[in-house]
Amino acid sequence: RVNDPVASVANVTNADYSTRLLAQTTLRNVLGTKNMSEVLSDREGISQSMQMTLDEATDSWGIKVERVEIKDVKLPKQLQRAMAAEAEAAREARAKVIAAEGASRALKEASLVISESPSALQLRYLQTLNTIAAEKNSTIIFPLPMDVINGDKE
Repeated sequence: RVNDPVASVANVTNADYSTRLLAQTTLRNVLGTKNMSEVLSDREGISQSMQMTLDEATDSWGIKVERVEIKDVKLPKQLQRAMAAEAEAAREARAKVIAAEGASRALKEASLVISESPSALQLRYLQTLNTIAAEKNSTIIFPLPMDVINGDKE
């Protein structure tokens, strides 16, 4: 809104055009200080910051900036794809952490069971030998338990 018509003609060549250019520059400056999530979520704060900056700058031109409104934020397709890929990677990372925590708990429980039962340890030993035998390696080493080597019998 023009508060002082004389100042708006005398102090600036084209008040309307100059105000638009100043608004564009101010928008770029304000957006440059924000990260992407702030830009997408804090349009109201950006609008208020722009209004104060524009009002101060255009005061000497006899112009009062009463309101600045950011209606929409449009992102380039390439940036949208990059953000989607980043979000997908974050979801996958969380899923891997959850899976690893579950595997850790399962291994802990299995180790408790095996430590309490010698037969469970023997079963695990046989499962390991079975897995090794299924591989197509040319050399297979069969580790013998110490009690077999020493001749201990129960």
